[in-house]
Amino acid sequence: MLASVSRAARRAYPEAQACFRTVSSTQAAMNTSLRPDEEMHAIDESSKGPSGVLEVPRRFLMGPGPANADPRVLNAQALPLLGHMHPPFLKIMDEIQEGLRYLFQTKSPYTLCVSGTGHAGMEACIANLVEPGETVIVGNKGIWGERVCDMAGRFGANVVELKKEAGKTFSFDELKAAVEKEKPAVLFLCQGESSTGVQQSLAGLGDLCEKNGTLLLVDTVCSLGGVPLFADEWKVDAIYSGSQKCLSAPPGAAPLFLSQRALDKIKSRKTKVRSYYLDMNLVGDYWGWYGSRSYHHTGMVSMWYSMREALALVAEEGLDAMWKRHQSVHEQLWAGLSEMGLKPFVEDPKDRLCTVNTIKVPEGVDWAAVCKNAMDKYEVEIAGGLGPSAGKVWRIGLMGYNATPATVELVLAAFKDGLTKQGYLPK
Repeated sequence: MLASVSRAARRAYPEAQACFRTVSSTQAAMNTSLRPDEEMHAIDESSKGPSGVLEVPRRFLMGPGPANADPRVLNAQALPLLGHMHPPFLKIMDEIQEGLRYLFQTKSPYTLCVSGTGHAGMEACIANLVEPGETVIVGNKGIWGERVCDMAGRFGANVVELKKEAGKTFSFDELKAAVEKEKPAVLFLCQGESSTGVQQSLAGLGDLCEKNGTLLLVDTVCSLGGVPLFADEWKVDAIYSGSQKCLSAPPGAAPLFLSQRALDKIKSRKTKVRSYYLDMNLVGDYWGWYGSRSYHHTGMVSMWYSMREALALVAEEGLDAMWKRHQSVHEQLWAGLSEMGLKPFVEDPKDRLCTVNTIKVPEGVDWAAVCKNAMDKYEVEIAGGLGPSAGKVWRIGLMGYNATPATVELVLAAFKDGLTKQGYLPK
């Protein structure tokens, strides 16, 4: 009864509210951990934050990522929390490392998930493998090459940028000439460049780098699990990726692999790794790389549950089947787009990335209107270009949970409808 009267009084008499605030503040000071030398104040309730149960709309995320997560992966995040040093949780971390060894096709013990997105994986590799003054060759054929140039420069590297026209890849001979001339500490390449839709060949580069004392670093954020990769056989030294694309998990984890040569480089550094959070001497110890385990940061408990399930799905399907599934829906997509008269942005078929497809925007077509119609009518995300492809292409992601014939048909229906409304296709 008293509570009801108090609420009514506060509504009816604005001047009484100051009195209630004073009483509340005094009472709060008695019942909180306020220190004796600190002064209690009235709590500002003017911007209290959200209330009620969160609701989000359904979307088919058919852009360059994130892709839709598998329901089994999402459900894993609702499991009870464990302590980040509890033995059952450490076992889950061990399972993640084993799953990554299969995914990367490596026997190396140096696999883990960086706590963060693909950019965290990128920065972890640069921060650990590059010392100030060392030369890094960056194969720049899209926005991710641009970002590695920027990042390596921030860590004091002498950056040698090899630029390629958008939609093209580097030849082995071009890379060989640059490596033999510069003798860099690191050669960076992006296997799957999501801004332009190209897949870079890695053939022969591991041997080339090994002969020249160079570490081969590869970005696989939108390609890992979608296209073939053999870390050991191809002699790759460092790889980072992202959880939210072909692995059908939410954003928040960056799978990472290091070869023994890469770890030896870290252990023989003359200077400290400039990032404490991403120092693999410390993070690797948390993941058990060095025979023990010590606290570095609070592990991303629910995120690691989801990564464990995502990697279990990879193992259950098998890499060969997974790679073939992504290639099959890529071919299905292009069969349908070709019937509409649409052309690929990447001219050479062998350079086309199957996980992120880039489609030329025909002259006279409003690319943004096609994207808007797809979202408004079909709840399908179709993305425009990014970086060097901005305004020139649409980008369609066929990755992980979304790499199915049914989703391809939905995308094709959205394209056909959007292009028909603009008069590009007959009604």
